[in-house]
Amino acid sequence: MKKWNLSWSKRPVTAVFAGLLIAGAVLSGCGAQSETQPASADPKPGAPSDAEKQPVAVTQVTNWFAQSEHGGNYTALIKGFYKEAGLDMTIQSGGPGISATQIVASGKAQFGMGQADEVLFARENGLPLVAILGTFQKNPQGIMVHKDRNIKSMEQLNGRKVYVGSGVAYWEYMKKAFHLDKVQELKYTGQLANFVNDKESATQVYVTSEPFAMKQEGVEVEVLLNADFGYAPYGNIMYTTESFMKENPEAVKAFVEATVKGWNYYKDHYTEINPFIQEKNPDTPLEKLEYSATALQPLVFEGDAATHGVGYMSMERWETLNKQLADLGLLKSPLDVSKVFTTEFLPKK
Repeated sequence: MKKWNLSWSKRPVTAVFAGLLIAGAVLSGCGAQSETQPASADPKPGAPSDAEKQPVAVTQVTNWFAQSEHGGNYTALIKGFYKEAGLDMTIQSGGPGISATQIVASGKAQFGMGQADEVLFARENGLPLVAILGTFQKNPQGIMVHKDRNIKSMEQLNGRKVYVGSGVAYWEYMKKAFHLDKVQELKYTGQLANFVNDKESATQVYVTSEPFAMKQEGVEVEVLLNADFGYAPYGNIMYTTESFMKENPEAVKAFVEATVKGWNYYKDHYTEINPFIQEKNPDTPLEKLEYSATALQPLVFEGDAATHGVGYMSMERWETLNKQLADLGLLKSPLDVSKVFTTEFLPKK
C-alpha cells in the first residue's frame, strides 16, 4: 500500500490555544515563500505624478503553501488587480509553525488568512484583528470515512478511531454535541496510510484536498462536513488589524475589492491560474489543483455569496460561532462580535 505524504495538502487546524504567542522567528515568517507583483510601468505623458500614484506596499500571509484554496488571491496578483487598485502586493505563504495572526498583529504583514474561530481566539488573547472578507461560505473542514461503512452522521463515529489534531475547536464541539465519549482519538499527522488500512477509522480532512489522494489510491470515501453538523465558521477569511483599518481604509477597501475580483475571475479561469500557483508550490500536481478548484466552487460561490457576493459575512453566523466557543469554554466569555468583523469594504452586488 502506497504511503501518501500529504505535505502539499495538509492544513492548519484551529486549536484551543491558537492565539498564544510564538517565537520571534515565527513572527518573521522565516522560510516562507513569497511572491511580489512586478514593478509598475513608467507613467504615460500627462498621467499623475509618481508621488500621487505611489502604490501602497502591503503583504498578506496565507494559511498554507500556495494552493487552489488561495486561488482568488493569486489571481488578483497575477492579473494585476492589486496593482490596478494601487497596491504593491506581496503574498507570503504560510506553513508549519507559521502564525499568520501573530505576523499580522506584529505589523510584519497587513493582511492574514485563517479560520473565523482563530480571529475570536486572537482577540481574546489581546490581538486586535478584524475579519474583512469571508472566502469560504461553507467551511471545507470535515471528517473523512470509508464509503462502504455507510457512516452518515457524527454519532456513528463512536467506537471508532479518529485521527484529529489536539484541541481542535470543531472536534471539541462535535464531541459535546454528539456525545462522542467512546471515540479513540489519535493524533493527526497528515499521513493517511493508517486510515487507508483501517476501514473502521476516520480522519480530519479538507474536502477540497485529501479526497483527491484517496481517489488516486482507488479508495472510496465520503466526507462529513463540519458545517453540516452545526459548526460552521467562515473559512479562509482575510483579516487585518484595527489600527491598519483605521489608518488605511482606502488600502483595505482596495485589497478586499481586488481579492473579490480575483475570486470571480478564478471561478471560470482556474486552468489559466493554476500553473502559476504550482510554480509557488511545485509539490502539488496540476491535477490536484484542478480537483480543488472544482471542489471549492459551491463552498465559495453559493450560500449567501450567491445573493450578496463573494466574501459576505453575517452577524448571525458570527454570533452563533461566538456563543458555541463560549459554551465550550474555549472562550472565557462571548466577545463583542461587532468589533470582530466588518463588511463595509466588500463591493456591493
